Parts: sequence; structure tokens; C-alpha cells
Amino acid sequence: MKLLRPIFLAILLVATFYFLTTHLGGPTYPSWVTHPSHVDLTEAAGPSSYDSEEQNNIAVYKKALPSVVNITSTAVAYDFFYGAVPQQGMGSGFVIDSEGHILTNFHVVDGARQLEVTTSDKRKYKAQIIGTDPIHDLAVIQIPEKSVAKAEIGDSKDLVVGQKVYAIGNPFGLSGTMTRGIISSIRSLKGQRGFIDEAIQTDAAINPGNSGGPLLNARGQVIGINTMILTGGVEQSAGIGFAIPINTAKAVLDDLVHLGRVRRPEMGVRTIPIGRELADQLGLGADSGLLIIQVVPGSAADHAGIHGGTERAILGGNIPIMIGGDLLVAVDGQAVEDQQDLSHVMQNRHSGDTVTVTIYRGKKRMDLKLVLGESQGVA
Repeated sequence: MKLLRPIFLAILLVATFYFLTTHLGGPTYPSWVTHPSHVDLTEAAGPSSYDSEEQNNIAVYKKALPSVVNITSTAVAYDFFYGAVPQQGMGSGFVIDSEGHILTNFHVVDGARQLEVTTSDKRKYKAQIIGTDPIHDLAVIQIPEKSVAKAEIGDSKDLVVGQKVYAIGNPFGLSGTMTRGIISSIRSLKGQRGFIDEAIQTDAAINPGNSGGPLLNARGQVIGINTMILTGGVEQSAGIGFAIPINTAKAVLDDLVHLGRVRRPEMGVRTIPIGRELADQLGLGADSGLLIIQVVPGSAADHAGIHGGTERAILGGNIPIMIGGDLLVAVDGQAVEDQQDLSHVMQNRHSGDTVTVTIYRGKKRMDLKLVLGESQGVA
């Protein structure tokens, strides 16, 4: 009996182990559950076909992608102990010619000590800043490689709300990303340093990293340069993005490449906009316009005989201004009521151009010829 006890215990242990591993160690299934060795799928009869809209999306992407680049900028900041700390930012751009020139945003390269460009085929190049236009948030940089595909540049003159657009860039560092939407509006946009006339508003998703990349029409032509988004307080798209019209960039590209800056025209005046109430108080001959409070000595306006303010006054209770100057109401027949209007007129002019300015000197209306000078930071 003593000999059988160990054998009985061994059998009991084996039986217990078998029960635990087969009945309690895994899930239990109802009787209708099966475990076939091969899953029988219903597969498509042939290769996928694309509808006309999908085909166009694909065509735009394939056409534009080779010219789009990722730009990594490295700047230097200083920590609490005044040690140099490299900081990196990312943006996008696109190649515009066979010389390796790339168009992007000024804020993408602003303050950069070093720039690296990565092309769509993952090749990397050091880049050099060639020219900047902070007012319109534009910059041209260049890489040594001349064989990168060029973007096809379109025309932003006759864009319409509802037109289909595509954005390609590197949002959050995700290179080669394309989003699609429509033109939501065409409006003047106040940037950090100036007005951008006829900026393109779109609902195509634009996120950090898209800056400087192309906004394309349905033919894959560049019609804008993606520049900013409305975020609602968070750094991501809220369905409202803006692009600089490509014609704005085309107008200054030669200056950016050859001079490194933009030769903007100026009159040489400092102004404030006025309305009907103030115009009545000052006894002016028009209800609105730009009151010239100062004429820069030796400027185009000075040579044309335009008068600045001569008497000190307080505007709105605490703002000192000079009154008694001329009231500017038009340039070449285009009405001017505020600085944005004047910026729009001047955008289509060049230094050295002769324009006709319409002013009121008191109640007297006058037309004066003025040869525009080169901007030094005034109108």
C-alpha cells in the first residue's frame, strides 16, 4: 500500500495539471466558433481603378512632389547660463529654376545659422540664403544641386472662391504630405511686418511645417506660397489657412535673387487715416483719405511739393499729431483711404516710376506729379 501511494499522488498531480492547462488556461468558445487553417477572403477581381477626381489628385501629386523640399533651419539661442543652445525649425519650399533657387517663407529661415534642404528623393544639401522680403514673408535660398525638378509656376490673378487647391509640404516633419481643399476667400491679410494683398484663404489643411510650401491648382501649377494658419490657440490647423499669391512673389523675385532685397517704391511721407468727423473739424475738402503729418526731407514727396503737418494737435485725447498738411486721396486715379489702400497701389509700382497723386490742400483739390523713390521704411 505504501508503494502505491507515490504512484497515486503522481497520477493525481498529472491529472490536475492537465485539467488546469486545458480547461482553465485559455478562453472557452461557444460551439459555433471555428478555427479554420485558411481564411477565405472575397478578393477584388482585378487591380483597383480610380475615378476621375482621384486620378487628378494623383496626377497633381506626382507632378508637384519632385520640386517640393523640406527645409531644416538651425538657429542659436542661449540658456540661463548663457550657453549656446542649437534650436531647429522645419518648413517647406519649392525649386523655381535650374540654378537651385528655392522659394520659401521668410519666417522659415529668419535667424538661421545653418540651413539644410532635403529633396523628395531624400538627398540632403546645405543651403544659402540669397534674398529676403520680410514684409511679404518671402525668401529665396539656394542649393548647389542644379538637377532638382522645377515647379511649374502659375498665375494668381484670376483666382475664384470655390476653386480646388492642393497643399504639399512637410507638416510636423512628415515629408511629402498633400492635402486638398478649396479657395475659401481672397482677402488682404495683415502679416507681422506688412499687408499682403489678395492673400489666398483656403480650408486645405495647413499645419506647422507646411510654411513655404506650394499651394497648387488642379493642374499642379503653383498659385501661392503657404504662409500661416489660424489656430484658435493651438499649433494645428483650424480649417483656415493663408497663402501668399504667387504673383506677389514673381514681382520681387529678380530683386531677391540679384540684390538680396526688394526695391520698394516710396513717396517719403508719414500719414494717418481720417474719417468724416475729423475731416470736418480740420476743414478739409474730402471726407476721408490719408492726412500727411510729415514729409521726409529730400524725398519724392518733398521734391513734388507735398506739404506735411505744421501744427501740433492731440488726437483721441492722448495721441499727438501734426495737422495742417495735405490730404492724400488718390494715386493714379485709385482711391486711397488708409495705409492698406496705399500699400496696394504701391505694390504695383517701382522706384523711379512717375505717378499722379491727388491731394487736398485745405479745400483745394490738386494733382501733382511725383517720381517714386526707393523705400527706406516709410510710405
